[in-house]
Amino acid sequence: METYTALRHFADSWGLLAMALYFVGVVVFTLRPGAKRLAEEAASIPLKED
Repeated sequence: METYTALRHFADSWGLLAMALYFVGVVVFTLRPGAKRLAEEAASIPLKED
């Protein structure tokens, strides 16, 4: 049971930090300069005729 408790404590502390950093990274990646052009290109893919 001690191993479970140690892993649970690790996940509660460092797991939360890792998920928060991942979330911040995704937001920064999405809002970076130049992302608008790439998003518009990706959004128009279904409308393009071959």
